[in-house]
Amino acid sequence: MIKARIVVTLKNGVLDPQGKAIEGALGTLGFDGVSGVRQGKVFDVQVDSADRTKAEADLKAMCEKLLANTVIENYAIELA
Repeated sequence: MIKARIVVTLKNGVLDPQGKAIEGALGTLGFDGVSGVRQGKVFDVQVDSADRTKAEADLKAMCEKLLANTVIENYAIELA
């Protein structure tokens, strides 16, 4: 079994209104000097495979087909 963490974030240049709202809220709560907040998604996935190469290819396909909107989002796959 292979465990993976997939992190999906908006591409640079894509507006992130949720990140801006979080940034504003942090300022309101007294956390000064916070800027450039970007929000994203994290997926923890277990793949029943002993072949790391195949598992990584499958995880990439999952991202390309469902987990990430590759027009506006980047993704990174970390294998445990």
